[in-house]
Amino acid sequence: MAKFLVEKSGPLRGEVVISGAKNAVLPILAATLLSKENCEIDEVPDLKDVQVLCSLLASLGAEVDKHIEENFVKVKAERILTSHASEELMKMMRASILVMGPLLARTGKAIVNLPGGCAIGERPVELHFKGFKALGAKVEIQPNGMVIATADGLRGANVYLDFPSVGATENIMMAAALAEGTTIIENAAQEPEIVDLANFINKMGGHIRGAGTDTIKIEGVETLHGTSHSVIPDRIEAGTFMVATAITRGSILIRNVLPQHIKPIIAKLRECGVEIYYNDEEGLLVRADVNPLISTDLKTLPYPGFPTDIQSPFMAFLTTVQGRSVVMETVFENRYMHVLELNSMGARIKTEGKCAVIEGNKKLHGSEVSATDLRAGAALVIAGLVAEGQTVVNDIYHIERGYEKFVEKFEKLGAKIKRID
Repeated sequence: MAKFLVEKSGPLRGEVVISGAKNAVLPILAATLLSKENCEIDEVPDLKDVQVLCSLLASLGAEVDKHIEENFVKVKAERILTSHASEELMKMMRASILVMGPLLARTGKAIVNLPGGCAIGERPVELHFKGFKALGAKVEIQPNGMVIATADGLRGANVYLDFPSVGATENIMMAAALAEGTTIIENAAQEPEIVDLANFINKMGGHIRGAGTDTIKIEGVETLHGTSHSVIPDRIEAGTFMVATAITRGSILIRNVLPQHIKPIIAKLRECGVEIYYNDEEGLLVRADVNPLISTDLKTLPYPGFPTDIQSPFMAFLTTVQGRSVVMETVFENRYMHVLELNSMGARIKTEGKCAVIEGNKKLHGSEVSATDLRAGAALVIAGLVAEGQTVVNDIYHIERGYEKFVEKFEKLGAKIKRID
């Protein structure tokens, strides 16, 4: 099994260019099924999850022209040959459920298996099904985990989400784009990735208003045409490099970043004493080599709150600052699996329920650890950059699902990291 070897490195310095957002490109690729015409997408990150979704689209009958190493994909779903998504591909990642809405809208039928992905607690797929039922679909879940959804034409409806689920918001939005009449999603997720998907569908001739707020209004249309689109930058990748700079007391310039998408990360790092400046021409300058760094408390929340995906890397950083910090995880209930691994490296973190207390000013040491999920893996690599000796990170397939050119980008900033097959 492949692993990362991470050595104690000096302060990170230099420039890094942020890739297109994984969590934006996956729903956009799924949405190409809504049109019979060519859809061209650039700023597509070269990631395993993207490859899996492209394979899934091809298995459904779409023509997929992949140039992922050049960050470009063209999809033409003129004919959908089957509404039954491959069980093998569905099990490889959770985002594969996003083909359900487009399949229902285009063919009146979607057969999927409950998907795989990171094991970070319950993710409410029921909310997706609730939305489809509101639009007039029948949804049947079989004991083996197969889900069969059928509809004799979708009709607009009011859908209230019990939790602002990103995936459910996206799936219902895609299904509603070709439904008859008006759909209103209340308590919708507000993430930038939702806005990017809405912009893509609107470029295809859709009528979606209110994306980025908690109420989204979709006027259904009969057909959607082809279009071209550039994916937004990955705010979680940007946040990861910001936190890596902070833990190593470095100074880096981050290019291709939208600061309005990372406001809570900027705010919390500034509270800790990190200096951050932005201008449109250069990008985001992160300087952790100016002030002594101190503790802060944080609480994860759906966007625009502090992102749960940066909680584990930020926790690694908080083990190295002066003072005690408290972290509250409110989005996923199983997102402290990295704590055991960080404690094995010399951190002192105690958890109780949703709360974690981090003792600061700890000297970390190398250890053999496992990436329990995508962002926990990034946290362990970041901790390894300041740990004495060598850190071995196993199960790195999680990390490589979500970060493009991970090793290459870190090496360019001076990190001592190697991938071993």
